[in-house]
Amino acid sequence: MIELQGVSKAYAGDIWALRQVDLTVARGEFVILTGPSGAGKSTLLRLLNLSARPSAGRVLLEGTDLSRLPGAEVPQLRRRMGVVHQDFRLLYDRTVFENVAFAMRVLGLPEAEIKRETLAALERCGLQGKGGLNPHKLSGGEQQRVAVARALVHDPGLILADEPTGNLDADNGWEVFKLLLAANLRGATVLVATHNQNAIHALAKRTLRLRDGRIESDGVPPLGGMDETLPPGPLPAVEVRP
Repeated sequence: MIELQGVSKAYAGDIWALRQVDLTVARGEFVILTGPSGAGKSTLLRLLNLSARPSAGRVLLEGTDLSRLPGAEVPQLRRRMGVVHQDFRLLYDRTVFENVAFAMRVLGLPEAEIKRETLAALERCGLQGKGGLNPHKLSGGEQQRVAVARALVHDPGLILADEPTGNLDADNGWEVFKLLLAANLRGATVLVATHNQNAIHALAKRTLRLRDGRIESDGVPPLGGMDETLPPGPLPAVEVRP
């Protein structure tokens, strides 16, 4: 599904965000990216959603070399992805429904299908009855769930989430992780960058720890053991349904 071959990325000429990264992610995996600020997590996701290009090496998605993809083909490829940002990036002059439906409208789908799938996405994300509201009338947790619904509504094969719970409390953050897990159970490949060590250990998924632009470790973390720099307390146990 995803392959990075000797990928490096420099900003302003000599500030290296990634250094000679080799990585393979299979279709259907759930992968967590973690590490200190500036380790390269966001840059790796930006390379995959084509908001950045590598300085060296190759980035392949389902055999397509993103490093060489013509600019005219970038929007079409992005439509096959779902992207969740830390800062929501909602359209505050539109309703919740319109924010989620936007992802379907850019695909040119029939209005009946847009309505059906948008309402279904809102229900999956616990936003029934909120479609007619403006996002600014929602809590931070609800706004992030709108952003997740928008990313998932067109059933993308790849979901990229960059610190999706960074502005949320533990309970709301765990609700977002549950939505990403459910999408993964439906077949999506998920990459999520997070500092939330409680979530990392609770999820027990493949975890890449980055440091100074390199992959420092790659594996499934053991159960238990929290980062002493973060508030203690495990996330609540949940049942995830597709």
